[in-house]
Amino acid sequence: MARVLVVDDDASLRRILEYNLAEEGYAVATAASGEEALEKLDRAAFDLVVTDIKMPGMDGMDLLRRIKAEAPETQVIVVTAFGTIEMAVEAMKAGAAEYITKPFNRDELKLAVRKALRVRDLEAENVRLRQEVRRIEEADKIVGDSPAMQAVYRLIEKVADSDASVLITGESGTGKELAARAIHRLSRRADRPFVAVNCAAIPRELLESELFGHKKGAFTGAIRDKKGRFEEAAGGTIFLDEIGEMPLDLQPKILRALQEREITPVGSNEVIRVDARVLAATNRDLEAEIEEGRFREDLYYRIAVVPIHMPSLRERPEDIPLLVAHFLKKLAPARPVRVEPEALEALSRYTWKGNVRELENTIERLLVLTEGDAIGLGDLPEKIREPKAREHGGDGFTFHLPPEGVSLEDVERAVIEEALHRTGWNQTRAAKLLRIPRHILLYRMEKFGIPRRRPD
Repeated sequence: MARVLVVDDDASLRRILEYNLAEEGYAVATAASGEEALEKLDRAAFDLVVTDIKMPGMDGMDLLRRIKAEAPETQVIVVTAFGTIEMAVEAMKAGAAEYITKPFNRDELKLAVRKALRVRDLEAENVRLRQEVRRIEEADKIVGDSPAMQAVYRLIEKVADSDASVLITGESGTGKELAARAIHRLSRRADRPFVAVNCAAIPRELLESELFGHKKGAFTGAIRDKKGRFEEAAGGTIFLDEIGEMPLDLQPKILRALQEREITPVGSNEVIRVDARVLAATNRDLEAEIEEGRFREDLYYRIAVVPIHMPSLRERPEDIPLLVAHFLKKLAPARPVRVEPEALEALSRYTWKGNVRELENTIERLLVLTEGDAIGLGDLPEKIREPKAREHGGDGFTFHLPPEGVSLEDVERAVIEEALHRTGWNQTRAAKLLRIPRHILLYRMEKFGIPRRRPD
């Protein structure tokens, strides 16, 4: 619902404008002077201001200039009974979206308002498209031809054009946000906003306000009304990254937004309808979090209508050469640098605990430190040239029975730790890897004192 501020010193005309605009479904506020209008604009955001030109004190032209200087995204329609071509030209040059003269009929007003709001939408879309072009220019895309990634691509294509909620799981650095952006780009909502929220990066006490907005005075520092991310994503997609970090007391409100498609800003009783597709991501085992009482089961089933797992780099080592070539082109487009076969083999053999993000950071560091046009084995960090296997378990785990023998319990513990490390401590997938039921895995983890949550 667009918010409109009507500014006129004539009380009767203010009431007429307010009534006509409210009848069209707009949220309307009024001000009797330019000074009062600025006060209201300072306290709350408006999509459109309809202002008279001739008013005592600050006139409509001065108000127009102030609005365009302080909130250029706000559209302005100027109204006057003293219309001349010169004044119309001056108002348009100053940034007015439309200009109408008294007396005007209701249809003229409605048309002017619709056109002004359309300009606002086009400007917002222009900003969004420029941002999207920059993202494309940065080569921000998923890379990989392995069977594991082909399965991900197929799922993304299948779910993209629906409104089903999707839960993207995977370790840190596997590209969960890239998958969410790909779903959005392929959906019918692609021309609307994609709003990403990192639930782990926002302080607990501010997260509700960030998601649902707040009213002026709702808490210390709330000096004006603020739209939340759900409203900003209207018609588009909201991506809740690290949803496993969502405070338990906030989860019912997220559930309501998913089920009822409505939210309530902090400090308000107003219910706002929202139309935003919800995508979520986590590196946690949410089923384990449910058992521990840290995540609501009903919310889990709402967000995980379609689950997509992003494989770790250890699960798709055949993609490493492609990723290396991609990052060389992305990070040094004007510099022809190649990676020698021995170095590429070492990169492909290394265990990337930080996944694609760690690989990208490594390539960037190598480009900075390497002076020539080739990256050789000697240029790689020692940990990549000569990786060390963990004593018990770990990636690349192999077992050789020593001459003196070994405890079977030690072997079992090592295998369980290996499976947990390979799956990012996701107990459901670790159990599948070990071909045992999940409850048996949990029993054996407890038996060996292996923590349910991944050690830091």
